[in-house]
Amino acid sequence: MKQIFTIRYHLLILFMTVLTSSAFAQSAIHFEVSFTEPQAHYADVQMQISGNNQEVLEVKMPVWAPGSYLVREFAKNVEAFSATDAKGNQLGFQKTTKNTWRIQAAKKDKITINYRVYGFEISVRTSFIDASHAFLSPTGIFMYPAGQVQKSSTVTIKPFQGWNQVSTGLEPVMGKAFTYFASNFDVLYDSPIEVGTQDVFEFTAAGVRHEVAMYGGGNYDKERLKADMAKIVEETTAVFGENPNKHYVFIVHNYANGGGGLEHLNSTVLGASRNGYSNPNTYEGFLSLVAHEYFHLWNVKRMRPIALGPFNYDEENYTTNLWIAEGYTAYYDNLFVRRSGFTSPDRYLDILSSGMSLVANQPGSLVQSASEASFDAWIKQYRPNENSRNSSISYYDKGAIIAMLMDLELLKATGGKKGLDDVMKAVYDEYYKKLGRGYTDAEFKAMAEKIAGKSFDQFYKDYVDGVKAPDYTQYLSYAGYTISDDFAQRNESYLGATTVVRDGRILVTSVLRDSPAWKFGINVNDEIKSVDGQKLDPTPRELDRLIASKPIGSTVQVDIIRDGLAKNLQVTLSRNPAVKYRIVSVENPSAEQLAVRKKWLKL
Repeated sequence: MKQIFTIRYHLLILFMTVLTSSAFAQSAIHFEVSFTEPQAHYADVQMQISGNNQEVLEVKMPVWAPGSYLVREFAKNVEAFSATDAKGNQLGFQKTTKNTWRIQAAKKDKITINYRVYGFEISVRTSFIDASHAFLSPTGIFMYPAGQVQKSSTVTIKPFQGWNQVSTGLEPVMGKAFTYFASNFDVLYDSPIEVGTQDVFEFTAAGVRHEVAMYGGGNYDKERLKADMAKIVEETTAVFGENPNKHYVFIVHNYANGGGGLEHLNSTVLGASRNGYSNPNTYEGFLSLVAHEYFHLWNVKRMRPIALGPFNYDEENYTTNLWIAEGYTAYYDNLFVRRSGFTSPDRYLDILSSGMSLVANQPGSLVQSASEASFDAWIKQYRPNENSRNSSISYYDKGAIIAMLMDLELLKATGGKKGLDDVMKAVYDEYYKKLGRGYTDAEFKAMAEKIAGKSFDQFYKDYVDGVKAPDYTQYLSYAGYTISDDFAQRNESYLGATTVVRDGRILVTSVLRDSPAWKFGINVNDEIKSVDGQKLDPTPRELDRLIASKPIGSTVQVDIIRDGLAKNLQVTLSRNPAVKYRIVSVENPSAEQLAVRKKWLKL
């Protein structure tokens, strides 16, 4: 058996080598990325195009990165653009739009384009280059010929002196150092590249080789990470019954305080705190992040809203379904940590309770629906202002709540036999594997109804397209739980103004909708000097402490400075409406409730 497997393995490798080498020979576009001044945060890019037959050739830089729904204007970081023919003669060009360069190509067969990219923004979605490493986020590095997104390309990385590692999900071109193949620009743009001296280790899970590339050091335990990340991989794969990759790359950036992640076709980029691996809560959070981004292999990268692919890299790509794409993934990430045995059922319920409290304490949850939050991601999610808490809600947070409700509804309707896992797998099988396309709003809903055997019309009206507060008591009762509010008996006044101490002054940074501050005219940027004549010490929470000591319903005088002018405001205080939910078991849950609970929490 071992010998037969070995022979088959080598034949497979030989076939892939021939295929990849052949693709390289036929490729019309080749990039070379080098670093002459990494300490100044620059990458030098050369783009070679062969087989051109156009009089005028346009090349474009994407304006956004898939998975991060904000127009980031990557072209702003481009400089020193030039174009030459095969003999080195300069070709004229003109920049015609913010991200388009029009070259007078004169039907020259071979054209070489050179430009530099400045990269100095630390995030999982933007390029960062310094003397220690280069992280290349492809949508901000590689241009594409207009109308030719489907063309293949190769990329050669020329590491800076002392750098010896390249980590990427792109397929290597055999026999060519640090050279990789992309079948089209969608694949290229979905394959981040880490260059430097990163610590690389591997593990195998779900039949897939996984590479972990650690930049920035840290107190991580490789063997522990291998084992724990493998458990996450196995649990996520179990939902769909198959893993779509043969090779997967985790690029992990360890900083003093890091976070966030971005999903890709067969890789992800994670931010982490380099010394947080020994802290149980921080480590649990890292595993949750791993689960979140890995689950995106199916949810978004393959099973996707119909609007998210093929992509238009020139402008926004709108969908009302990010509450599924991201929100459901946010629900599953902690659930996979629970299923993998890293948290207890009680700990998981505490995490759920915190998410429920977060949404309930944000006034915008009763203003913006989950579908609206998804559609407006381009203008709201990544551009919050002082009023965002009042006017909007995160499709991550609200989507996770909707996922929990739908999961419980499905489990209830099927007597604990089927849940949200079954919906996700069915949508994946039907629309990605069978039809090869994304799903519509109506199709996802119809699949949930088919599995539940009941209508979700009212559910969507209330929670997806509407802003009704969830009936947690009803849904949690399906699993023999109920909701408790630890703040229910807390009778204290509040102002509803969030403040910060800056340069010895107490400044208002936000005002909650319908709070006393909102109703009686306290504004963002006001400096609060005193309450009822009592001067405030410029220390954190001093204002909250003083207001909480006042009787509910009393009227106080708040002295402020606004734009250099003193004002006195009469403010009538009300009870602090904040909630702190806790999920608790009902007494003597029924057999039916216990069946739902067992399936839900993997007891």
